[in-house]
Amino acid sequence: MTDEKTGTFLVTAADEGSAVLTDVDDGQVHTLATNPDVTVGEAIEGRLAPEPPLDVAWRLAAVDDRWTISVEESSEAPTTLAREVAAEQAVGELTRRERAGTGELHVLTVPEAETAAAVADVLDDEEGVRARAARLGVARVVVRSEPGVVSVRYLP
Repeated sequence: MTDEKTGTFLVTAADEGSAVLTDVDDGQVHTLATNPDVTVGEAIEGRLAPEPPLDVAWRLAAVDDRWTISVEESSEAPTTLAREVAAEQAVGELTRRERAGTGELHVLTVPEAETAAAVADVLDDEEGVRARAARLGVARVVVRSEPGVVSVRYLP
């Protein structure tokens, strides 16, 4: 097995006896030999080490930061900026914009009749959305929509 690994990890599975962490940068999956009190949806910046004697599982050797990532749908309409971005792009396009400070704004233009389905697709991909949030170092993901526009806000 490889040596220790430092990075940002998303807890993708957890039970009383073990947990599974996914590296949000390279997608590598690490099964922990025990559960060090982590829960699904948490992001952990830290270091993993092989668990002796076989080195086939991992242990959480150090934690530099740890936070829970919430994913929610808002009843609010997309911001003025999100609507302006959507107006400038074709249906089916996605634009990513850095937010002032920390985070990102993703704006997706969809056929008006498929807006609800697009929102559902974003919300159903919790692992992917949380992995993106962990890479950005944020704790909240808020999905807003109006006919033809879906905005996904990655917020501190």
